[in-house]
Amino acid sequence: MEESLLSAIHWLLGLLALPSVGLSAIFAVSLISATLLPLGSEPAVFGYIKLSPDMFWPAILVATAGNTIGGAISYAMGLGAEKAVERWKERHPHAPAQSRMRGRWHERAHDWIHRMGPPALLLSWLPAVGDPLCAVAGWLRLPFWPCVAYMAIGKFLRYLAMTASLLWLFPGQV
Repeated sequence: MEESLLSAIHWLLGLLALPSVGLSAIFAVSLISATLLPLGSEPAVFGYIKLSPDMFWPAILVATAGNTIGGAISYAMGLGAEKAVERWKERHPHAPAQSRMRGRWHERAHDWIHRMGPPALLLSWLPAVGDPLCAVAGWLRLPFWPCVAYMAIGKFLRYLAMTASLLWLFPGQV
């Protein structure tokens, strides 16, 4: 099974690497990397812009759109998980209470997200924290459209800063 998964991943990466795919590859990689799958989209955006410098803004905007939609999918997954847990609790009222992580860190994070609300999603671009943050926003039922707007702002600023920095650090032509 691992071998078939690896071959599927290699096939997908090969497909997305085709130069003729262009912005659709940027969109797909950005969307996939915004889910809980470990895939970074910045190298794809940077490489595409190095090959087609005139496509800087379209690539940044397409990557932002893909990554934001991926964040919205993570939000929906968190919302769906929360609803599933609530349904399970309703069907099993006599089941022993689930042990919950109730440490100081958990309570602080929970309070912080509730206090910040959707603006907390400005941090959805952070590695290792951002994708779960989108899912937690869904779990906590924060308002969807404001969350998506803040996700988009944070992700746009990340792509802009990362790509501009890489272009500045590696100015040579391909």
